[in-house]
Amino acid sequence: MKSIRPAEENDILPIATIESLCFPKAEAASLASFRARFEQFPECFYVIELDGKVVGHINGCRYHQPALPDELFENASLHNPEGVFQTVFGLAIEPSSQRQGLARLLLDHFILEAREKKLHGVFLTCKHHLIHFYEKSGVVCLGESESAHGGAKWFDMLLTF
Repeated sequence: MKSIRPAEENDILPIATIESLCFPKAEAASLASFRARFEQFPECFYVIELDGKVVGHINGCRYHQPALPDELFENASLHNPEGVFQTVFGLAIEPSSQRQGLARLLLDHFILEAREKKLHGVFLTCKHHLIHFYEKSGVVCLGESESAHGGAKWFDMLLTF
């Protein structure tokens, strides 16, 4: 059975483990980073479970504008609880559970939560091969990002409500 729920403190280790399986080392958040983020903005973390086991996560902070500057990844204290945009730092499903539509369910849930909080939208960066995935949920590609996170080439994506 699939279920999505707010993350709890004891989910941070599985979240970090899944992240390390899904992202190159230079891009993956560390366990320490996840702990710092969760301490600052636990309300912005969700997990998806299959039969009671955490198999994926989505997280990001709130920000005052539609942007995702690289310093947000490094400094959890830049989270703005009054920010009107929900950012997405990461969306990851463990490899053995991929290709089952779980990432879409988690993304759409995160978007719905942002709408229900009366935010102005959701902002994220993604690699070129994922643009179409996000567009299926209404997120619009704004073009190449200035982000240099992990040394990769990113694209800015925005969904406004």
